[in-house]
Amino acid sequence: MRCPFCAHDNSQVKDSRPSEDNTSIRRRRQCEGCGARFTTFERVQLREVVVVKSGERREPFERLKIEQSVALACRKRPVAQERLDQLVSGIQRQIETMGDAEVPSKVIGEMVMEGLRQLDSVAYIRFASVYRDFTEARDFEEFASSVQEMSAEEIQRRESARP
Repeated sequence: MRCPFCAHDNSQVKDSRPSEDNTSIRRRRQCEGCGARFTTFERVQLREVVVVKSGERREPFERLKIEQSVALACRKRPVAQERLDQLVSGIQRQIETMGDAEVPSKVIGEMVMEGLRQLDSVAYIRFASVYRDFTEARDFEEFASSVQEMSAEEIQRRESARP
């Protein structure tokens, strides 16, 4: 592992432990060149996935892009970082286990929207406004009212399912 401080090629692992959500391994390392300590995270990657963007452009799947989008949508919302990590890990697992080498970006966007819908309605609307390219205030109003209707229906279903 290359040192982020001096770019030396070798480092020694000082400590390894699972992350909080058990989807990665956290490793504390020490550079053999400069002695600096740094942390790395190791995640399982089941397969190489290529994302097919609009216009048929292709690029490798990057978990970081989903993490950043979800974090931005949930900014200043009462959502724990652990829940965001679980959402992103779940989406990544779904993508990797689909069995396809290429996944359309629309499929990934819909997965993120569904996850945010269950997590936080404001974050869901924020993400949808960018993803669906809202251009007028009316677009927000219509989408927000549909979210309210869906929430009301879910509450009714939960209450009717109780014994």
